[in-house]
Amino acid sequence: MSANQSPAGQQPTATYESAFLKACRREPVPHTPVWFMRQAGRSLPEYLKVREGIPMLESCERPELVAEITLQPVRRHHVDAAIYYSDIVVPLKAIGVDLDIKPGVGPVVQNPIRTRADLAQLRDLTPEDVWYVTEAIGLLTAELGEIPLIGFAGAPFTLASYLVEGGPSKNHEHTKALMYSDPQLWADLLDRLAEITSAFLKVQIEAGASAVQLFDSWVGALAPADYRRSVMPASAKVFDAVASYGVPRIHFGVGTGELLGLMGEAGADVVGVDWRVPLDEAARRVGPGKALQGNLDPAILFASTDAVEAKTREVLDAAAGLEGHVFNLGHGVMPSMDPDALSRLVEYVHTQTAR
Repeated sequence: MSANQSPAGQQPTATYESAFLKACRREPVPHTPVWFMRQAGRSLPEYLKVREGIPMLESCERPELVAEITLQPVRRHHVDAAIYYSDIVVPLKAIGVDLDIKPGVGPVVQNPIRTRADLAQLRDLTPEDVWYVTEAIGLLTAELGEIPLIGFAGAPFTLASYLVEGGPSKNHEHTKALMYSDPQLWADLLDRLAEITSAFLKVQIEAGASAVQLFDSWVGALAPADYRRSVMPASAKVFDAVASYGVPRIHFGVGTGELLGLMGEAGADVVGVDWRVPLDEAARRVGPGKALQGNLDPAILFASTDAVEAKTREVLDAAAGLEGHVFNLGHGVMPSMDPDALSRLVEYVHTQTAR
């Protein structure tokens, strides 16, 4: 039983009645909750200061540093949820995959997976492999109180893309070649990644995360038929694996307008929407029974305050008829964003939606 569940006959926990979790459950909220993807770090000067001289993956393995970075945007922006500071390749690194995050490039894998023998790199993940996650979340939940903590993981397709390509890719040529040429190896790769991802999310939930988000950053590169056949079973396996904990499950991908219905069908309670599809149209594509998250274009934050408020108003108007809405950007915070612009955005959404 998760610390964030509120079963019949038991008192709700502090986070259970939060605006964020209420919106995820499609219940009435006091105001539209706000959080930002990549809010932990990126643009904050206080983040740059504490991270100075510390490589990305090393910073993810220091519990006190993780807790501090995760809390920084909560203190500064007054967002309605914290997002755990980590990276989607952390569980791969934890099981011994030879990879590193190169500044200005992203994750780079030393020995890409191209053959069945290469699958040997992917052993099962145990809680002991990521002990620092359990410790950091313990520190965080003690500090956050009523503010929910969102755990997260990379979805099997996106992890597979990094592993097969050897790093970031624009065209995903090696990934698609493997998917089409050897469907059985592809299915086995994604199934193994689904197991690793499920284990990683379970560690976070059992440590105290109030919700989890599955990031499928690159899945927008696929056509719907390919997603349904070659990706959706693995994503569904992850969502099924954590369903019994009763915490909201969020699914997000970039450029996934044509996949929104399928992404909801995979098992998410909340479907994240990027800025390319208005939320009312996204709701039509996803269908009933799901909350939506999104979806202000991050680039708008570089415009004037009046322009930001006008575009935010468009998002809120499009969300007016939704069963549940969590306000977010249509993708992550950019390193060069003005932190004050994010703080003003949170205050604007809270003010405009106060009930």
